[in-house]
Amino acid sequence: MQFPLSRNRNITLALGFDDVSLVPGLATLDPVDVNIGFELPAPGGSQRYELPIMAAAMDGVVDVRIARLFDDYGGLGVLNLEGIYCRYEDCKPLIERIKSAGDDEVVGVFQDIYQQGVKPELIAKRIAEIKDGKTEAGRARRAAVSLTPVGAIKYAEAVVAAGADVLVIQSTVTSTQHKSSRGASLDVAALVKSLNIPVLVGNCVSYDVAYALFEAGSAGLLVGIGPGQACTTRGVTGVGLPQITATADCAAARDDYFKATGRYPLVITDGGMRKGGEICKALASGGDAIMTGSIFAGCPEAPAAPYHWGMAAPDPNLPRGTRVKSNVSVPLHQVLFGPSHVNDGTQNLTGAIRSAMGLCGASNIREFHKTELAVSLSFMTEGKALQIGQRVGMGK
Repeated sequence: MQFPLSRNRNITLALGFDDVSLVPGLATLDPVDVNIGFELPAPGGSQRYELPIMAAAMDGVVDVRIARLFDDYGGLGVLNLEGIYCRYEDCKPLIERIKSAGDDEVVGVFQDIYQQGVKPELIAKRIAEIKDGKTEAGRARRAAVSLTPVGAIKYAEAVVAAGADVLVIQSTVTSTQHKSSRGASLDVAALVKSLNIPVLVGNCVSYDVAYALFEAGSAGLLVGIGPGQACTTRGVTGVGLPQITATADCAAARDDYFKATGRYPLVITDGGMRKGGEICKALASGGDAIMTGSIFAGCPEAPAAPYHWGMAAPDPNLPRGTRVKSNVSVPLHQVLFGPSHVNDGTQNLTGAIRSAMGLCGASNIREFHKTELAVSLSFMTEGKALQIGQRVGMGK
């Protein structure tokens, strides 16, 4: 929705997680009867995932171990192939160096460590390590990996040859019409057509870009510019859009594209979520799944726990991320599936999703998209004076 900004210019109203609430309908549903899984369209048939939560391709959050754990749990942990794991054989000393650096020196530490080039042989090795053996359920393992657009030009074929199951092409903003006088840019449509695995593309926040990425053949897209806890893009560049509006706009493009073609690509809300309620709002506003990193940074299984940092933090010219520290330490399984020992929505995320869908009468995520949303500016504070004053529950 747009409003006048001046005599000859309009401005868009954009809403974030704290600005809206979900309105239950006529029916409710037992949470145990809710299906929270999703289908990722892929050449030769879709890939089924039981967990609509992806772990972001952040070096402090996802290594081979976390990627395998997410695979066991029915989700996706995305490994950054241009991160330290494909630059160095042994990353533990580097992670310790990052964790121990002072706040005033950590940017320089990032820039020094990430000067080392990516080694193609390590790309193949890491993918093989993720895919080694079977999941706890006996299924062949899946590997989801991430490259920047420039990295995709260099390494996409090697990624497929190594046996990756999902490729995520990710940058601060990805479009199908990137222009540069410095050389070739990524042709998303040509790349997708040349590969035999699903390609997720991000990031974007608008209807037109989303529709163009769907037309280019992407299996889905990541929605979000700058909402992550470790990201400073919004402060550095002023670019971005609150996640509820961004997700809804991209979901509108997905729905229109589906009506026109019969192909249903995914919308994945990427970043800005700290608690179960925000994840539920992301799904209800049109997301088929969500991606997050900071929620898992405090898990003892995470490689840099309790720290994490944004993918653009090591940029040699204009860093757009920082190192942040989680103040909790909870096992990954407990964060995802419970039991929850707190009442603030940071544990048992799948339980929160099931409860919200049940309260809104949605038996699956696509039905959840039909949930009514309301602009609720007092939603997080109404009647919560004691919680806020005592910093408990919703007042934390």
